[in-house]
Parts: sequence; C-alpha cells; structure tokens
Amino acid sequence: MQIVFESSKHIHITKKFMLKPEFKKGLFILMAGMLLFASCSKYQKLLKSDDVMLKKEKAIEYYEKGDYTRALGLLNDIIPVFRGTSHAENLNYYYAWAHYHQGDYILAGHYFRTFTTAFPRSVHVEEFLFMSAYCKYLLSPRPSLDQTPTREAIRELQAFVNRFPTSERVAQSNDLIDELRAKLEIKAFNTAMLYFNIRDYNAAVRSFQNLMRDFPDTPYREQAMFHIVRSHFLFAENSIEIRQMERYRNVVEAHRRFTNRFPDSDLMSQADRMNRTALEQIARLEQIAAGQN
Repeated sequence: MQIVFESSKHIHITKKFMLKPEFKKGLFILMAGMLLFASCSKYQKLLKSDDVMLKKEKAIEYYEKGDYTRALGLLNDIIPVFRGTSHAENLNYYYAWAHYHQGDYILAGHYFRTFTTAFPRSVHVEEFLFMSAYCKYLLSPRPSLDQTPTREAIRELQAFVNRFPTSERVAQSNDLIDELRAKLEIKAFNTAMLYFNIRDYNAAVRSFQNLMRDFPDTPYREQAMFHIVRSHFLFAENSIEIRQMERYRNVVEAHRRFTNRFPDSDLMSQADRMNRTALEQIARLEQIAAGQN
C-alpha cells in the first residue's frame, strides 16, 4: 500500500506543476514577441550603422531569405554610397528584383529599365528589358478600364522582340502581345456596342470600322458589320426626312458588304429586312423628290 501511495503522490505532484494550455500559448507569444523585438532592435541598429560593407552583406542576406522589406531598407541607404563602384551593378540588380518580389510592379518596371540605361553592358540587360515590359503586362487592367498600360506593355514587348529576335523569351513575349491585343480587341468591341446602345449611331459605325481596321482577323467582324447595318438603319429611321435619302443608301451599302462577307450568317434575315425597308424608303423619297421637281 505504501508503494501505491507514494506513486499516487508523485502523480499528484506532477499534475500540479504541469503547464495549462492557455499558459503555454501565452508563453509562446511572449517568447516570439521578445525574439521579434530583439530582431527589430538589431535591424534598427544596422540601419543607423556607418558600416556600409556590413549593410551590403546583410541586404543581400535579407533578400536571399525573402525579407525584401528589410533588404530594400538597407539598399536605399547604401546604393547612393556605392554609385560608380564595382558594387553598384549588383546592388541595383537586387534593388529592382526586391521591388518586383514585393508586388510593386510600377517601381520594379522603372528600376528594371533604369538599370539597363545605367549598366548598358551588363549581362542582365536582356533579362531586365523583358522584365520591364513584363511589369507593364502585369499592370494591364481588365478590358472595361483605360487600356493605356496595355498599349505601353505591347510597345515594350514588341521593342524587346525587335532588339533580341533570337532570345529564348521571344516566344513568351509574342504570347503576351497576343493576349494584350485580345484585351484591346474586346475593349474596342465593347466601346462600339456602348455607342450603339446609347444611340450614338455615328460613333458606333466609326468604332466598329476602327475595330475591323485595327484587328483584321477579329472574331467580332460579323457582329461588327451587322451592327454597322443596324446603326445606319436606325440613324436613317430617326433622321429628318431631308437627311434620310443619303442615310438609307448607307444602309444598302453596308448590307451589300455584309452579304458579300457573310452570305450564310444567322443574322442575314434581320439584315435583309432592314435593307428592304431602306430600299422602300429610298423609292418613296425619290418619288417625293420627283414630284417636287
């Protein structure tokens, strides 16, 4: 019995000194906080240090560990100091990439491009000119928004292809250009449809024509040519009589072009109805004009 009693006592004492889960969690948070504070304090001392070689070494170390914020903090301090030295190219290389890894594509693209100007003989020129264009690609917005960044990305990617036609990045660049052009194509079609829907038929016709001129192989050509017929028809229908003759003739001409290009179109019956009405109106207006003479 004595042995059992001693054993039970030992178990009781052990349980008494076991840490509760909530205490363990609090202790862990406290220790983590202390480590973080020590790390921050160490970094702040490094920032205030005059040892630029140590800062350079630590900046690269932070970068390689994926701590781009601290790497940039140090690089901001030391890049001006090392300007014109043998270390400048390497530091600016890390500087541009750190911005990219942080998702700051505007600054990354800027520093990729300025790097190629500052170090035109660098082995990284090809890589950085592509990355400058690629950052523009990443900044390209959805089709409903302003497409200025999209056009800039296309120009930079095309300039890259022209400068490095044998680069292994040419195929990727061409794929990106195609993707960006498709976005501009969607934007152009949607803009034309917007004009049509708000009944600005002249603007709609011009926009559909521009779409087909800028994108000769567009899959929207059938829709564009049909809506040119509709735009001319609705514009003529809602015009004062003195203007209708010329505008109904535009319907007939647009219908002729649509029929020649898409004779088997599912939209042909609608186009034909508008054309018949236009011809009837032209005949009526010619009779009126003849009677007046």
